Amino acid sequence: MLARHYKLLLLRVLLCHIPRNTAAMSCFPWSENPIKKKFALGYLRGAARGRLRYTNIAPCGNRDDGATGHEAHQQPPISCLQEISPNDRHVSTYEALLTTYLFDVGYSCSPECGYCRRTRESQSPNRHSYYAVATSLTPAFYQSLVDRCWRRSGTLLYRPNQKSSCCPHYTLRLDSTQFKPTKDQRQAINRFNRHVIGEAYAKEAARTHPLSREEARKRDNEFDLVARIAEPELRSLRTPPQPAHEFTVTLEEDAFTDEKFDLFENYQRLVHHEPPDKISQGSFRRFLCASTLTRGAMVGENGKKRMLGSYHMCYRLDGKLVAMGVLDLLPDCVSAVYFLYHESIRSFQPGKLGALREISLALEYGYRWWYSGFYIHSCPKMRYKVDYSPQYVLDPETLEWDLLDREALAIFDKKPYVSLSRERREREEGYIRAEQAEEASAPEQPGEKGTDVDGEDDEEPTSENDALFSSGMPGIPSLDEMEALDMGDVLIRSDFSDNYFVASQLVVWETETIRGRSLKARIAELVAAIGPHLRDQYCVDFRKSAREIGG
Repeated sequence: MLARHYKLLLLRVLLCHIPRNTAAMSCFPWSENPIKKKFALGYLRGAARGRLRYTNIAPCGNRDDGATGHEAHQQPPISCLQEISPNDRHVSTYEALLTTYLFDVGYSCSPECGYCRRTRESQSPNRHSYYAVATSLTPAFYQSLVDRCWRRSGTLLYRPNQKSSCCPHYTLRLDSTQFKPTKDQRQAINRFNRHVIGEAYAKEAARTHPLSREEARKRDNEFDLVARIAEPELRSLRTPPQPAHEFTVTLEEDAFTDEKFDLFENYQRLVHHEPPDKISQGSFRRFLCASTLTRGAMVGENGKKRMLGSYHMCYRLDGKLVAMGVLDLLPDCVSAVYFLYHESIRSFQPGKLGALREISLALEYGYRWWYSGFYIHSCPKMRYKVDYSPQYVLDPETLEWDLLDREALAIFDKKPYVSLSRERREREEGYIRAEQAEEASAPEQPGEKGTDVDGEDDEEPTSENDALFSSGMPGIPSLDEMEALDMGDVLIRSDFSDNYFVASQLVVWETETIRGRSLKARIAELVAAIGPHLRDQYCVDFRKSAREIGG
């Protein structure tokens, strides 16, 4: 059934991009295939009857230069980058497409929750999310996604439905410029630093490399996170003498190595207590080494170079890899994906040290924000995240940030699903209702009626689309809003052409609706889940390679 579905999908994509005459078919690499040529010629008749609608995109090198065609299609083909005018409305889109390709997977339910271990057979809520596969992803675009409740696991992108989840996921971020380490956090740093440096080095270095009076006073009175976290690194120490241990921290590409996998195996087996048969190189590669974020760099306002893309922050003690942080470095944040360590250093609180190191990275290089990943309030293992403050939580309904203070945490204690904007609105409405109730309790004057303060929205969920639009996922446009949106300019790639084309060129585009199950409905769900205002920043990738990456 799935294979048949994909065949029909690809057939639709094939039929949307037929040249305007048979002579133009020479630009297609598959034009000599008699079967595909038969399909193409058959649908050329449909084009002659007006069934195929062309926009400003034509096959590269085969633009219609006749009087009528040239006047109607002034824009050059976007499949030829060198021919694009700077004023072309597709330029920014095309540049984004060079590295941003998404394949929709759809809205579905996970069979099991990894946090509360509830399964589908239990009659409790499960984990519902919208999924997509990123065959390639720019850091700037992914920054927009994480600011809209998205996260990635390898190449898989997902946006959870907090309303329909046994363990609602919330996005947190910390402002590194406002962060002040707690006493416990400072002690963890100092304890590890003393272990690495050693007492003998500390005494000898104080004699041979003494601090000035001003430096000593500043160190005693101020805790400089960036300086203190880097203090035990070999590059920061003055030698001789030699420290007790050689400690280095390097930012490396997220490539697979045996050294990294050995650390992963030790962490999963001895810290997470996973059975050995559940730990494999394949899962390690998919989960922590298969990012499709493009790497690059930018210079921030502070003049420092910021690396962009997915990296492994590797911690080595005496030449041995003892910890590793998997990071997505984005234009305005350090996004923590995973942190693992060797059980031999557990007593030094490596998880805490890793978090402080990542916050220091955000502060030193101007990323500013540290995203600690999803926060699940009902999961005790995640409560440590609120120990780093000030934290801000993303409202799933308004997609705006709220301070996660004691008052907000008290609300999370009482409710499984929380929207702080809704809480404020309901509180204000409660005051109004209380005043209205007080007025209603007064004796009615002739001709007056009491105010109904208990009225509720009578709208029922639509049953016409049993997927995303009927899921109640917060922060998603309604079905009516999506119907009013022109999605014809969404760009698409397929295996049947080397060119980009827009959705409005699909032969079924004008006849299909987004209510029900159709190709147009699939595109509408993807656009809604990502955000309609971002639809010109990516390409919907229906190529076989996209499905293989997601498979």
